[in-house]
Amino acid sequence: MSETASTNAVDVTFRNSPRAGLLVDLRSGRVLWQLHPLRRVEIASLTKMATALIAARALAPRARVLIRHDDVDVPGSKVGVLPVGRRVPFESMLYGLMLPSGNDAAYAIAETVSGSAARFVGRMNEEAARLGLACSRFASPSGFIDARNFSCAADLAVLAHLDLADPIIARVARTHYAVMPFPIKGGKLYLTNNNPLFRYSYPGLTGLKTGYTEAAGRCLVATATRHGVSLAAILLHSPGPASQAKKLLDSAFARVYHLPRVPEEPVPPLA
Repeated sequence: MSETASTNAVDVTFRNSPRAGLLVDLRSGRVLWQLHPLRRVEIASLTKMATALIAARALAPRARVLIRHDDVDVPGSKVGVLPVGRRVPFESMLYGLMLPSGNDAAYAIAETVSGSAARFVGRMNEEAARLGLACSRFASPSGFIDARNFSCAADLAVLAHLDLADPIIARVARTHYAVMPFPIKGGKLYLTNNNPLFRYSYPGLTGLKTGYTEAAGRCLVATATRHGVSLAAILLHSPGPASQAKKLLDSAFARVYHLPRVPEEPVPPLA
C-alpha cells in the first residue's frame, strides 16, 4: 500500500481533508481510496479496537471483571456508574468500552486480563508486532493519553477486519442502544453508541469506533455491509468524520459495486 495515492477507485475529494484516511473492502482487502494510509498519527479511542480484540480472545462473555478504585478515577469519557469492588460480566463491560467509549471500562478490562494496565499494554504491543502492524504503538488500553500512542489508517483497517471477525465484538459494534445487566440500582445499564452514523440510521452500518483528543482530532472507523459487500472508511483527524465517511461509503457502494441507492437521512455537510 503506497503512502500517497496515485489512482483511487473511489474518486472523492474533500474541501477540508483528514490528516489521513483509507477506504477498504474488508473481505477482499482491496483499497478503494487512500490518503497517507501509512502516516503515523495519534488515534485517541480507536485504541480500544485493539483492547477489545485482545480482551475478547482472553475472556468469555460471562467472565467477571473486577472494578477497582483506580478504574473509576481515570480521566476522559466513562461508563460512569461502575460499582467499585463488584465484579461485572465482561460482555457488559465490552458494551461499555465500545459504545460510550468508556476509559474506565478499558482499564478494568485490561487489569482483569493481564493483572495490570501496564502488562496489558505490553500485550497490546506484542500482538501488534505479531500482526505486522508496523505503524502502531500503544501506551494505554484507552488511548486517552496521546504521548507514545499512535497508529495509521492501514493498521486500523487490519484491526477493523479482525474486530468484525470476532462475533462478540461484531455484535457489540453494530448495536445502537443496549440495555445490559449491571450490579447497580435498578439492575440495568443503558448505553448509547456514540458512532455518529447511527444517529442518521446509515443503511448497513456495522460499527465500529470513534475517537477524539485535541491532538488526534476527530477520528472514525465506520464499517458497513450491503448485499455482501463489507467496507471500512477510516478517517483520522477529520473535520467532519460522519459526512466524510458517508461520502466515501456511498460512492463505493454505488460506483464500484453498482448497488442500488438506499434512502437515508442526510448528514449535515461539514466537509
